[in-house]
Amino acid sequence: MIHVYCMPGMAAGPAIFEYIKLPKENFELHLLEWSIPTKGVSLSEYAKQMSSMVKHENVVLLGVSLGGILVQEMTKFVDVRKVIIVSSVKTRYELPKRMLFARYTKVHKLLPTGLVNNIELLAKYAFGESVTKRLSLYEKYLSVRDKGYIDWSINELVNWKQEIPCKKLVHIQGEKDTVFPKENITDCIVVPKGTHTMIIHRAKWFNQNLATIILE
Repeated sequence: MIHVYCMPGMAAGPAIFEYIKLPKENFELHLLEWSIPTKGVSLSEYAKQMSSMVKHENVVLLGVSLGGILVQEMTKFVDVRKVIIVSSVKTRYELPKRMLFARYTKVHKLLPTGLVNNIELLAKYAFGESVTKRLSLYEKYLSVRDKGYIDWSINELVNWKQEIPCKKLVHIQGEKDTVFPKENITDCIVVPKGTHTMIIHRAKWFNQNLATIILE
């Protein structure tokens, strides 16, 4: 049995994986979720805490967006068979220019994150898209609405230091991702027409391909 631990993206709950299905005779899915980080904790320390939730050996870690960055940090503490990142980046060099700009200017500290209960604004941060048509849908998926957590997430993201990709990594990226644009990213499996939220909206692609990607 291959145990697959899934980590959602920034502000998102495990419901984003509700359409992901893997053959039950070979795989068991385990859904992780964000907890509010204690003040001053680093991403690496947080990853160590999250690693205590992994109860099996030789696991697959699958992370979406910021969750993809977190699972890469977790490989320092967990025995992994494979790391799969979706709608994410594998080094700081793949971060878009606006995030690199934020790192040097600290402009991200001026973002109005106190408005986290404004679901439209939160969706823009977390998913990179305007959501007026699908508001109730996003209210369901974006379940972590704590200002301290959002501030911490954005800060850890723009200041991520990873220089070389971790081992055993597979990167799946949407062709139309606006948060982490494909043109900044190398060595990935491209999902045609995939957006930053493709784990939800292109679940069929994942259900057709994910088992093979894990077993390769």
